[in-house]
Amino acid sequence: MKTCQDNKRWSDRFLPEIKRILGEHLIAESPVEEDLERNTDLIVLKLDAVRIASRVRRFRYCELYGHEFTIRSGLPSGNKTELTKIIEGWGDYLFYGFANDTETKIVHWVLGDLKVLRLHIHQCLTDRKIPWVAQKNNFDGLSSFVSFRYSDLPADFLIAHSQDD
Repeated sequence: MKTCQDNKRWSDRFLPEIKRILGEHLIAESPVEEDLERNTDLIVLKLDAVRIASRVRRFRYCELYGHEFTIRSGLPSGNKTELTKIIEGWGDYLFYGFANDTETKIVHWVLGDLKVLRLHIHQCLTDRKIPWVAQKNNFDGLSSFVSFRYSDLPADFLIAHSQDD
């Protein structure tokens, strides 16, 4: 059985590619005035800490689940989950992707705004609606998760996505 550490080691191999993709979408060309007056060609969209959650899933799940993303919602240990942390206000962006069939690169990905997701969750819970599809147990038995369909979320959740979408 794979452990959480095994899964993390597997997904960490994609971090250089994730950083490249994020750089393309979170670093912008500066306005000409910035270049002329402040020696600035590129500008990061924020100066304070930007927290990005990232998850890469195996290729075999892409066809069935490429239209949604999952967030861990339960742990046998009772520790805080990603869903709890998001609701509490942690995280700025979510990078969610799928590996290719040889697990050497990411072939399908989405960059989402967690502030938009957080507001959506709060509004749905205020209206007594469940904003996620269902809670399911992971196959490894190490956690449970809920899934969100992109089509159910506000349009401004989606910041960028791979060109295959």
